[in-house]
Amino acid sequence: MKKLFQNAAADVPASVVVLLVAVPLCLGIALGSNAPLFSGIIAGIVGGIVIGFLSGSSLSVSGPAAGLTVIVAAAIGKLQVFEAFLLAVVIAGCFQLLLGFLKAGVIGDYVPNSVIKGMLAAIGIILILKQFPHLVGYDKDFVGDESFSQNGENTFSGIFNAINYITPAAMVIGVVSIAILISWERKFFKSKKIFQLIPAPLIVVLSAVLINEYFIQFHPTNALQVKQLVQLPVATDVQSFFSFFTFPKLQYLKNPDVWISALTLAIVASLETLLSIEAVDKLDPYKRVTPPNRELKAQGIGNIISGLIGGLPLTSVIVRSSANVNSGAKSKLSAILHGILMLLCVMFIPGLLNKIPLAALAAVLIYTGYKLAKITLFKEFYSKGWDQFIPFCVTIVAILMTDLLIGILIGIGVGLFFMVRSNFRSSVFVVHDDNNYLFRLRKDVSFLNKPIIKYKLESVPENSYVIIDATRADFIDQDIVDTVNEFTNHAQLKNIKVEIKRSPNKVRHGLFNEPEQLLKTII
Repeated sequence: MKKLFQNAAADVPASVVVLLVAVPLCLGIALGSNAPLFSGIIAGIVGGIVIGFLSGSSLSVSGPAAGLTVIVAAAIGKLQVFEAFLLAVVIAGCFQLLLGFLKAGVIGDYVPNSVIKGMLAAIGIILILKQFPHLVGYDKDFVGDESFSQNGENTFSGIFNAINYITPAAMVIGVVSIAILISWERKFFKSKKIFQLIPAPLIVVLSAVLINEYFIQFHPTNALQVKQLVQLPVATDVQSFFSFFTFPKLQYLKNPDVWISALTLAIVASLETLLSIEAVDKLDPYKRVTPPNRELKAQGIGNIISGLIGGLPLTSVIVRSSANVNSGAKSKLSAILHGILMLLCVMFIPGLLNKIPLAALAAVLIYTGYKLAKITLFKEFYSKGWDQFIPFCVTIVAILMTDLLIGILIGIGVGLFFMVRSNFRSSVFVVHDDNNYLFRLRKDVSFLNKPIIKYKLESVPENSYVIIDATRADFIDQDIVDTVNEFTNHAQLKNIKVEIKRSPNKVRHGLFNEPEQLLKTII
């Protein structure tokens, strides 16, 4: 416990920032999922406290994820009863717990670095594009929406429409908020210890509340409307507060749709979590590594508890986690405290939180997005070559145009193409001087290399000398063996001398299954 609080000076301010970002996201995702608003808050509390304690990640923050809104909305619509959906969340948690014990966390290790960094950059760009309308007072989409199409609009049409619905108070708050966030990073403020003790987003929120109060007092017609503020459910007494909690009903266990929804949630939530912790580990300035199987177990227990008390399904969330990193958090205490603070706020000061303008929170998210998608990141991958830059860019575009999971799968597909292409090129090395030819087979030579090997062998002119060197190959596909066999059998017709070299220690070569036939020299 003492170790948990050793970085409290950095983690406490960061937890406040994460709280301010998480509250509207929890509410917005619940709204977008067609679920009770308080179910998003319950998920945020459980994600912070329960998963925060159990997770092995130092900086990841869990909560309801925008990537699950479509799945959650579809499941609620299919099951029709919210209590049945909660049962599906509990079962999904059990599946995740099982995946953790089966050590399925290794899946995340197979995602290329270019795709992970592309995912981070895409989230950054999405934050900038999606939060701009909220920055100027256009709140048609829910806060936290990450999908390209929503409510008859898409990401870009939403920006153009926002220009026609600018609210003066929101515009002023947005500009002042961005200015504060930028100024806090300047040398003057960074050199003063007092400014570094106070997180910039907290100053942004306080300034925004004061600006809106000024408009309410002196220019009420230009002040923000209720829908442009945080809208946290307010309980009038203890009984009404506990009425916000809903419990699953076991009678729906016989419904096959409950099990199908649970399996879908478990698979998608687990994939998003594994990808998120990979991304957060890359943001971690201390380069700590999160145990993936422990994370799956923590997420499973978190989802079981969230479903049991009326919450939405949980994943590790990049937006909150990146806000946590950018706020200077150093340990999991920040995630835990943000969950505790959220619980205390909804119990005691919901009315105060409901004075926070969405424009101020949009500014915080936009600035977070800018840090995730800096130009230097694009320059870095461009300098690494096309085999890194193209999967990076494709992942970004795919996520922007579809959603997080589909975009990542497309990025992985492109990454695999370049990997195969690289292996295809490097597995076969051909060089010649006059009529002397060297064919060197390296690494793994698969059937994909057959066309180029066959073409090169057939291109060898008459009266040549050919060395086929397989000493550096780890594996040679049987198709390649057959191609070399055919060449050696017909080489004498063109008066071609062939020598095949092999390493006697590498008996696993498919090429050496028939050594008497292949190791002859044709003169």
